[in-house]
Amino acid sequence: MSSETEAINETRCASCGIAANDDIKLKNCTACHLVKYCGVKCQREHRPQHKRACKKRAAELHDEILFKQPESSHHGDCPICCLPLPLDLEKSTMMACCSQQICKGCSYTNAMREIEKNLVQRCPFCRHPKPETLEDGDKDRMKRVEANDPVALRELGNRRHSEGDHVSAIEQWTKAAALGDVGAHYQLHIYYRDGVGVEKDMKKAIYHAEQAAIGGNPEARYNLGYEESGNHRYERAVKHWVIAATLGCDNSLEILRKGHTLGLVQKEDFAAALRAHKAAVDATKSPQREEAEAKWYEAGMEGAYVKD
Repeated sequence: MSSETEAINETRCASCGIAANDDIKLKNCTACHLVKYCGVKCQREHRPQHKRACKKRAAELHDEILFKQPESSHHGDCPICCLPLPLDLEKSTMMACCSQQICKGCSYTNAMREIEKNLVQRCPFCRHPKPETLEDGDKDRMKRVEANDPVALRELGNRRHSEGDHVSAIEQWTKAAALGDVGAHYQLHIYYRDGVGVEKDMKKAIYHAEQAAIGGNPEARYNLGYEESGNHRYERAVKHWVIAATLGCDNSLEILRKGHTLGLVQKEDFAAALRAHKAAVDATKSPQREEAEAKWYEAGMEGAYVKD
């Protein structure tokens, strides 16, 4: 499309050719943003002519978003030390009172300070008193659920899943996903892919996997890579695995290593992924965090705060 044609499309309806003015406001085709229309009638009439170009551009726009490298994983940073949280959930704690994910290093440091000074034990982030019982912890969680906290909704869905209540799990994850929770999208991807509690639906499974991947979930992207590989679209598969490895995903790095050995992954791509993976993992480390984590496990501090 020439620049002259583009300029015309910016000021005229693609169907009837009427020019935009103070009384006539043109609206973009929401799928491709290539053309404008003065109304729904013109858009419908122009659809047969525009359909092919629209689908092509819409797919390009979708891939631009899908294959953009996230700045960090969906876990984000610990709100206390501001270091990236590890992908390994055993190295962090979800606080029931505020739904904040705290690294074990900061949780330990806070707990030791309170014990040494004989202080009331509180959440390291919001300073809410530590739940005395599991029932108190459940009450804190439900307050967050009632407030439509997407993280709390997702965690409640996880609990229902562990209890075997798949219908309730899907209900909570669907609510959380609608509020933008990446972890909930990933769980729904697994359920629809495997047909757990719902009829197997690969279209929905891919949709939720893509939403999770865009949000920085490396496991969702790893799974998308496998889907693309199974469809013999190896270039797209490698793109997914490189992005996931850059976020610190061990599985993606390993499959890239195997692909490189078999000659399916370029040396430059594997080398870049290897360096980025190391940088992502190193970014989650610090001498203070590792020392605190080690002491946490030595002291058996798993029960310092009630958690899911």
